[in-house]
Amino acid sequence: MPNRLADATSPYLLQHADNPVDWWPWGPEAFEEARRRGVPVLLSVGYAACHWCHVMAHESFEDEKTAEYANEHFVAVKVDREERPDVDAVYMEAVQAATGQGGWPMTVFLTPDKDPFYFGTYFPPEPRHGMPGFRQVLEGVDAAWRERRDEVGEVAARIRADLAERAAVYTVGSGVHQPPGEADLHQALAGLSRSFDAARGGFGGAPKFPPSMAVEFLLRHHARTGSEVALEMAARTCEAMARGGIHDQLGGGFARYSVDAGWVVPHFEKMLYDNALLLRTYLHLWRATGDALARRVALGTADFLLRELRTPEGGFASALDADSLDPATGKSVEGAYYAWTPGQLAEVLGAEDGAAAAELFAVTPEGTFEHGTSVLQLPADPADPAAHERIRAGLLAARSRRPAPARDDKVVAAWNGLAIAALAEAGALLERPDLVTAAEAAADLLIEVHLLPDGRLLRTSRDGRGNGRNAGVLEDYADTAEGFLALFAVTGDSAWLDLAGVLLDTVLTHFADPASGALYDTADDAEELIRRPQDPTDNATPSGWTAAANALLTYAAYTGSETHRTAAGRALAIVGALASRAPRFIGWGLAAAEAWTDGPREVAVVGPAGDPATALLHRTALLATAPGAVVALGEPGPADVPLLADRPLVGGAPAAYVCRHFTCDAPTTDAAVLAERLGVRAG
Repeated sequence: MPNRLADATSPYLLQHADNPVDWWPWGPEAFEEARRRGVPVLLSVGYAACHWCHVMAHESFEDEKTAEYANEHFVAVKVDREERPDVDAVYMEAVQAATGQGGWPMTVFLTPDKDPFYFGTYFPPEPRHGMPGFRQVLEGVDAAWRERRDEVGEVAARIRADLAERAAVYTVGSGVHQPPGEADLHQALAGLSRSFDAARGGFGGAPKFPPSMAVEFLLRHHARTGSEVALEMAARTCEAMARGGIHDQLGGGFARYSVDAGWVVPHFEKMLYDNALLLRTYLHLWRATGDALARRVALGTADFLLRELRTPEGGFASALDADSLDPATGKSVEGAYYAWTPGQLAEVLGAEDGAAAAELFAVTPEGTFEHGTSVLQLPADPADPAAHERIRAGLLAARSRRPAPARDDKVVAAWNGLAIAALAEAGALLERPDLVTAAEAAADLLIEVHLLPDGRLLRTSRDGRGNGRNAGVLEDYADTAEGFLALFAVTGDSAWLDLAGVLLDTVLTHFADPASGALYDTADDAEELIRRPQDPTDNATPSGWTAAANALLTYAAYTGSETHRTAAGRALAIVGALASRAPRFIGWGLAAAEAWTDGPREVAVVGPAGDPATALLHRTALLATAPGAVVALGEPGPADVPLLADRPLVGGAPAAYVCRHFTCDAPTTDAAVLAERLGVRAG
């Protein structure tokens, strides 16, 4: 019989709806039930594409005896971390503080007042590799709750106090710091240089995650200063990822991370946020260098988004699973969809092309992955591009006949905002209008389903229905605003600028600390948790804090709003404090700081719609490498966008004005002159 998750909209929660564990969704009802019964809460947090979440579900949550014990002694609560990042954040912080590590599935035991007192991640069904079995954990926690309740209460109180103390770090005294200056940005570059893997690209060792935010900083720093060191780190990293197994050499797009330092074997789930960020990363690398590989990867990633993640309503699904059915074993296996043997290549392509494919994609008899299979790589560009394309298309067609990974088709506002920004820019720069159309469709879905009349956002929807239980968090407002601002730059439709302003005003009203300028991840009227989450550092996505700072700065550049620019500067203060200590984890803030330091440049393009000269100036402006440059497009005459006001044609011809803080150089009608002023290198 289905449990209480049967009515959920989250695919992850629905995966557990038929478990014998009597799961409750997160909500006051679950904690009231725990209080009524006098038992602790078992909180399990994961997400649909999480491999180890599936493993623990099969081993423990589907086991009748384990479920019977859990149901008798606990109130079990399931949370999709992608729906409730606030719940995930506060308890993950506690897990990391207590154990020194974190991950998913996250397993936390709480009092009925939501205070955590025992933590873990994945637990095997039986003791293994020094880990206790899950049944042992349940029995131990139950015994402690019944026999040492006072001790449990003391532990929970200490943890709550410690979390509150940590929270004060970002607000108390944060006004002491200024937005990062030249010295801070140089120190950040030096810090990244020290951790850079010159041989294999990226930063640090295994596992390696795509450093999209840090690469954006490096590209902007290079554009502003001419630093070849910055450009080399960015280009080397992007090439290594593009040629590695983390990049889907057949269908485009990227996996979540590489388990090794050489980008060879990925953890196979493919996330919307990674691919949206990496699309923009490779696009900006191409814009900075004209590199053909970067252009090809950007287009392949965009095509992957449209082909495999687009929903019928026009939005973008969250993820594809790592696991899929292996027909040979009848079991769900990680990477089964993506790995190949030399024999399989020959079976699909014939002996000659199969051997060529094995050499081209580094498929060996021993295998680079498991059980003699290999993950496809592209160590070098093919000598015969036509043969490469024939082989790639043949393998992609054959792979499409394999059982495909499951798709988590919920729409997350923040990640769709990132996709909108990337697709809008890619469509304009690479002359693919279908990508701009897709970005507009996704933005329309966010407006119709996620944006409420009072300017508030819902975080998630599925099948065109918003989930009112999941209020938007800071990253939803910031990244959606970023997407709308990119659409304004590309289309010239001022409605997108106005909508971004609505979202950013909500940020200032409900997410900002008036005293320090710091930003919280949840609104001031959101559900009260054991602490109000707040974190300026990047994780898999830009932090909501620095994403908001970047969007506020961009909006101020279009409108001249000192309120928004001041708020951006106050939010960026924390970046100056972290630039030298943790540059890998404050990359988006450093990128925003580069824009702040450069101005950012403001470009107003004025000319009749449909005039080829207007279009040429507009595309040239969009190709600008100047950090965070904003582009406004409009017709001559009265303007409702301040940056376009009082910008006439020049000699009756379309013209471009390049400004900083609304102080402009002499306008030009010559696209070549504009390109020189803005550092255009590609196109």
